[in-house]
Amino acid sequence: MEGMSVENKHKIVVAVDESEESMHALSWCLSNLISHNSTATLVLLYVKPPPAMYPSFDVAVHMFSTDVITAVEKYGTDLVNSVMQRAEAVYRNFNKVNVERVIGSGEAKDVICNTVEKLKPDTLVMGSHGYGFLRKALLGSVSEHCAKRVKCPVVIVKHPHDK
Repeated sequence: MEGMSVENKHKIVVAVDESEESMHALSWCLSNLISHNSTATLVLLYVKPPPAMYPSFDVAVHMFSTDVITAVEKYGTDLVNSVMQRAEAVYRNFNKVNVERVIGSGEAKDVICNTVEKLKPDTLVMGSHGYGFLRKALLGSVSEHCAKRVKCPVVIVKHPHDK
């Protein structure tokens, strides 16, 4: 697949998060799926965790929880901005790449699959965290779930440190 270029006007979704693995997947995508003279659309998809809901039992707890919720929302916004800035540093040198940003909220595997279903891209690119068998069995693998569920081809990019 190395050296393969995608025709002009193709849409590629790259799932990004805070991890080094997702930035490596983005870099790999730019190097291997998009040529420098391509006008492909690159959709950066970031999924925020679902907001925590806390019941409020009295006014003091309600006031405290409002402050906490505000702080958590600000943290989430700062995190989105940080991830997108890191991604921009990766794609900045590619001249004719049209970049769109999509921010979702919820369980990553569901949001990614639903977004891919709506956007109908030509390819979904995801990084692999390289979790071992036990952790993957307990927590599940987002990339495996998406590879089984979405209708477009899925490229799961291993980080060089994965064996």
